[in-house]
Amino acid sequence: MTVTMLAPFQAPTLSIGGIPLASPVVQAALSGYSDRAMRVLARRYGAAYSLGEVLLDRFVAEVGRNKRNLARIAVSPEEHPVGGQLMGSNPDDFPPAARRLVAEGFDVIDINFGCPVKKVLGRCRGGYLLSVPETAIEIVSRVREAVPPEVPVTLKMRRGIDDSQESADKFWTIFDGAFAQGVAAITVHGRTVQQKYVGPSNWEFLAAVKQHAGSRTVIGSGDLFSAEACVAMLRQTGVDGVSIARGAIGNPWIFRQTLRLLAGEQPLPPPTIHEQADMLREHFQLAEELHGADLAGRLMRKFAIKYARLHPEYLPVRTAFVDVKVNASWSDVLARYYAEDGPGRDPAADIDETTECSAEPE
Repeated sequence: MTVTMLAPFQAPTLSIGGIPLASPVVQAALSGYSDRAMRVLARRYGAAYSLGEVLLDRFVAEVGRNKRNLARIAVSPEEHPVGGQLMGSNPDDFPPAARRLVAEGFDVIDINFGCPVKKVLGRCRGGYLLSVPETAIEIVSRVREAVPPEVPVTLKMRRGIDDSQESADKFWTIFDGAFAQGVAAITVHGRTVQQKYVGPSNWEFLAAVKQHAGSRTVIGSGDLFSAEACVAMLRQTGVDGVSIARGAIGNPWIFRQTLRLLAGEQPLPPPTIHEQADMLREHFQLAEELHGADLAGRLMRKFAIKYARLHPEYLPVRTAFVDVKVNASWSDVLARYYAEDGPGRDPAADIDETTECSAEPE
């Protein structure tokens, strides 16, 4: 999507239930990515709120004391408010998982009815639940009953299974039914489940959803790969907030850039090469604190190839990070490609098909 620069406007205020947020700019749940390290960086760079990666309800309820598993539900004191996102198929499995997330320090419980991944749909989870309103609404009700009243419950949806009228009718049944059961906010992605990540997000639909919702809180999602796009969605659709997903992977600066535009200030340029190097080191340190040195090195490779999009030598830098096999090689890549400062590049031109959910491990 091509987005032109828009004049400043009065940005909406956003709150999740009784939790006021500093801005309408939040980070979405991203499976395999939005762990504590990524969320902390998002908050440090301007996100008002963030969500942990989507987790299977049974995994959360049975996580035990395994260090690697506990890292998936770890919360930092500096990231509050923070939401935990659950996925599943059986309403009975959601309450214990929701209570566990609250016990671990999550401030909000979010329910995923949007994931379009084939494996997830085949197991009657995520976006599949948009086809069965009774089950979807029962899940919402069970989660709302399971957690204390002061803990907001929210929902992530797509605009339907497909473009049929039956799908649209079910969307509205779940949307209104979830609010009737007490959800504090609903995030709506402008693509159908059938679309996955192909084709544009339908912002006109988001505008219709917000008009229908009235004073109820709606957060928009889809095609938010630049600060300009985030401001455009707020302005064109009237939604109460924007949920940045793939656009935030390897680019936490997008939050600061968006806040700058919302304040009516001149847009910030992409981060310089030295700013990128500092961010890579900061992210690695946070990942190491969370996962340990050995695992952090392996996990950071997938982040590094996203950060590489901002480097003027994108493809060689990406290849160099892909080739990193031991932690010591990190320093070699930084020394080779990040020692000399210079302007960065806009990563919005390199949109990929990274998905927002998969909920591994089983």
